[in-house]
Amino acid sequence: MGSSKRLAPYYDRQAQHGAVLAAARSGPLQSLTDRELALRDTPVTVYPHAAQRRVRVWVRFGPEPIRVDAKVVRSTPLAAGIEFRVGEQTFRCWVWSNAVSAAE
Repeated sequence: MGSSKRLAPYYDRQAQHGAVLAAARSGPLQSLTDRELALRDTPVTVYPHAAQRRVRVWVRFGPEPIRVDAKVVRSTPLAAGIEFRVGEQTFRCWVWSNAVSAAE
């Protein structure tokens, strides 16, 4: 196997990190509000580390949408609490579950 195939995931991750940092300059990471989540009336599942699944998620920094690789760390019937890292920075937010798809 050529070295380019082994390095492809590294370069994909680096490209995504650059795109996330560029989008982050557009504004703060958006998250669903307490009112949208209705956490007082809706059950929340918190996943232990071993059960957190890898996903692709649409998030928004200010007005800028971007698709990121993340993991689901908690969920409600309609939303997912996700987490993703860019370099040393960890981002966390809630998104609607239809913004989440299985990792490729």
